Amino acid sequence: MSVRDVLESVIKRITVFKNKDALYPEFIPPILPHRETHIKQLAEIFKSLITYPGSASLRAMLVGGVGVGKTVTARVFGNEIKHLAKEQSIDLRYVHVNCHRDRTLYEVISEIIRQLAIPIPLRGLSPREMMIALLSYIEKHNIYTLITLDEFDYFIHTAGNDSVYFLVRLYDEYPDVKKRLNFIFIARDITALSTLDPTTESYILKHLIKFEQYKARELYDILIQRRDLAFYEGTVDDEVIRFIAGNEGVDKGGEGNARSAIEVLLLAGEAAEHEGSHKVSLEHVRKALSVTHPDIIKVSDELNFLQIHELLLIKALIRTLRARAAPFVRIGDVEEEYRYICQLHNIKPRKHTQIYEYVNNLKHMNIVNAKLSGKGLRGRTTLLSIVAPLDALEKRIDELINKKLNTNRDTL
Repeated sequence: MSVRDVLESVIKRITVFKNKDALYPEFIPPILPHRETHIKQLAEIFKSLITYPGSASLRAMLVGGVGVGKTVTARVFGNEIKHLAKEQSIDLRYVHVNCHRDRTLYEVISEIIRQLAIPIPLRGLSPREMMIALLSYIEKHNIYTLITLDEFDYFIHTAGNDSVYFLVRLYDEYPDVKKRLNFIFIARDITALSTLDPTTESYILKHLIKFEQYKARELYDILIQRRDLAFYEGTVDDEVIRFIAGNEGVDKGGEGNARSAIEVLLLAGEAAEHEGSHKVSLEHVRKALSVTHPDIIKVSDELNFLQIHELLLIKALIRTLRARAAPFVRIGDVEEEYRYICQLHNIKPRKHTQIYEYVNNLKHMNIVNAKLSGKGLRGRTTLLSIVAPLDALEKRIDELINKKLNTNRDTL
């Protein structure tokens, strides 16, 4: 096959995506599900930027783990308040600095100047001289700024107390001028602030906004929004979205990380596209999870230590999941399949109590997911699932079953 043939085969391949950009980390969605309260808190803190611009230097501290919406909330708020200010003839500009990349005082001020497109020759200037030039320019041109310092804890560790004090307490030296610099600080936790002097720490923490990890139902809403933006209609069923949300939701044992959940959706779509499939299936999601969750790869090593009946039970769960084409299946259905597989191998099946112990052991080893059913099913039953790709896992399970049957037949 020629290079042209290869290129054409890729370009003409079936795609489920209509706008893949909506699944990338830098994408800014039109609305933020389940972060309306945080936007409102920011509005309360920064409202005088619109009503009395320059009356005070305002600041807020956003704190929360990875993938809880801190960065996107700051960006959405910054862009919206900038447009609102423009309607009031206020020149408010939003700047977003990643302190993981720009960790020193010189780098942070340089990046602020660059994003504001201010014609200041930086060569040979100290950070203080750069800041004075910046303040002079925005005063002369009647500019106000809202500056987000993302990954602020990196800046604290690298630049130290004096640099932080210089940035956030700048107007202590100029009490009579208009306050044109305003800040949003973003960090994963506030422990880094304990290295600052108490006055600076309390100054930064005056307006603290906490971001909690997402629950499954919240991730479901976020993923539905991204699905509708990124995929063609009918290519990703709600069941697929529910499976990803249930796997990632903090209330379901996940990390509550929206960024990770969206990445799983992206990779599942790419897996479907690679196979030429018109739809994203649960198996595509399992393949995506094996990429985004490296712990799943360790499952293969854990399998070597399982008993024959635990292996047969996993085999039964795989077959039941595939037959039902569902993210979770009832333990009773899996037991029925397990008894059938035991019969095929002429092995006496274990009773329900022992099966339940196997399930708990496999759950503890992160091989199987187990949860109690909610409303909609008669009574309460245990629902089982597997997040690893079923085909690859079943192949390994079959190898181990055959090996144990051939070497341990007399002990069964």
